[in-house]
Amino acid sequence: MTLEIALLLFIVVACLVLFSTDWVAPDVVALGAVVVLVVTRLVSPKEAFAGFGSETVIMILGLLLLTAALLRTGVMDVAAGYILRYTGKSENRLLVVVMLASAGLSAFMSNTASTAFFLPIVLGLAVRAQVAPGKLLLPLAFSSILTSSVTLISTSTNMVVSGLMTQYRLDPIGLFELSPVGIPIAITGLLYMYFIGRHLVGGEETTAPKAGAYTIRPYLSEIVVLPNSPLVGRTLAQSRLGQDLDLTVVRLIRGPEYLSAYPDRRIQANDILLAEGRKEEILKVKDIPGVEIIADVKFSEPGLRPEDLGLVEVILLPRSPLIGRTLRETRFRERFGLQVLGLNRHGENLRRKMSLVPLEIGDTMLIQGHRANIAALEDDNTFRVIGTLDEKRPHRKRAPMAVAIFVGVLLLATFKVLPLHVAVILGSVLAFVTRCITPDEAYREVEWKAVILIGSMLTLGAAMENTGTAKYLASLIVHWTGQAGPLWLLSGFFVLTVLLTQPMSNQAAAVVVIPIAIQTALQLDLNPRTFAMMIAVAASCSYLTPLEPSCLMVYGPGRYKFTDFLRAGSLLTLLIFLIAIYLVPRVWPLMRGGN
Repeated sequence: MTLEIALLLFIVVACLVLFSTDWVAPDVVALGAVVVLVVTRLVSPKEAFAGFGSETVIMILGLLLLTAALLRTGVMDVAAGYILRYTGKSENRLLVVVMLASAGLSAFMSNTASTAFFLPIVLGLAVRAQVAPGKLLLPLAFSSILTSSVTLISTSTNMVVSGLMTQYRLDPIGLFELSPVGIPIAITGLLYMYFIGRHLVGGEETTAPKAGAYTIRPYLSEIVVLPNSPLVGRTLAQSRLGQDLDLTVVRLIRGPEYLSAYPDRRIQANDILLAEGRKEEILKVKDIPGVEIIADVKFSEPGLRPEDLGLVEVILLPRSPLIGRTLRETRFRERFGLQVLGLNRHGENLRRKMSLVPLEIGDTMLIQGHRANIAALEDDNTFRVIGTLDEKRPHRKRAPMAVAIFVGVLLLATFKVLPLHVAVILGSVLAFVTRCITPDEAYREVEWKAVILIGSMLTLGAAMENTGTAKYLASLIVHWTGQAGPLWLLSGFFVLTVLLTQPMSNQAAAVVVIPIAIQTALQLDLNPRTFAMMIAVAASCSYLTPLEPSCLMVYGPGRYKFTDFLRAGSLLTLLIFLIAIYLVPRVWPLMRGGN
């Protein structure tokens, strides 16, 4: 072992310790590692930041931009609505649908692209079903990786291994040659994630918000049915306000009458629906033809520019002059130049028009109006602003275009018209040009931590190649297991490949290990194809850390800790190893001439 190899191994171990403890943010640790590598001259300054311009980083950035476009155009809401019609809000049923859909798609395309496609949909499902995103996103990423060994085109790593095999006069991997091993791995992995793995992801960050928490506060709002509304003549059940918008209609006001909200109650023109829901869902009413929030119908201020219009969440202060009085009594709209869109009273279900409800300390409201009027209201010690909302609603008219762009990108990459990283950048440009999303909106949505982390870790992988660390570790595997028998040697290469895929890309790990494994097999008169297939399976076994691109995409939105992947991925990796060490030597016999 050289001094360079010893120093690099120390840096790798130090990074893994810091990653697992969460003392320092993982992206900061990764950047620090890059600096240390430059200072110790394990990589040159030019090599240190080359990873940020790599195909992998460009691919992740492009996919994150396209995902942001799907979010901005409301595609996630539409897809989530369709799925919820069949699954309801059951976390178990949602999990099954998410994992099967992701696994099925990634069997025939890049698992990273599959994760990117489903990420906004799953985020929408989580919000609508009031399930913490962390309960669904890690199973989403893992299920997309689990089918990497089902077909040759499931991942580019398989094609890299196939190309390396031809250099040693071995036949390339057939389209479904890996399936006898890949399918059992996929089935076992999906069952493991459903029954065991998802329960190993803990912590407050991944648990559902408590009832009454700020993020899921239900508001009472008033929705008027316009005379030309398509809802006229339909029943409340047929209106699908509950299923599509996650709103609960608690009363129906018809003239002076308060009617019960029975599912078979028919809606008439000018009916007022008292509906409860989260602030995000209430604001979506603005996009439904034929209905309006009463505040929007009444509120009008000549000359008010859109940029002057504010939307805030406020709480009633103890000394407010509004306490004990209704909005009608105080002539709230005329007096303050503001309109109330929603009203919440913690722990109490409101069943009357908002204008008739006496206000109490701690009542929370959604208020819309001129920003100057909102500021004056706060200065008056009447309310305290507790949150500013973005009223930019989804570009729903551009949703078909966003979907077409994303599907087109996947087709271009799948049929090898363009490399995936080029295709996703082309798609991002088209999303900007067609105004599915603006650059500012897209860049705000990008999980930059993921980009920094993967770019930095690619530098660490380059250092492992430059210093010969990877080859040194391979020589140790051969030394320790070569005399113990072929199965131990095969196991050693599996373990080595899995370990190298953590700091290195899957393809880089395969490129390093495959030549050594094949040459070792030939020297020992063993079947080199057996070793190549074992490494192909192991190179896609990236569950121990969030450094796999699919895992990085869900790392931030799921609010995971580094150790969540280690807990859920360790047993899964062991199960995959047991399946592989049993099936690989049987499908491709170890003795030469047996295949």
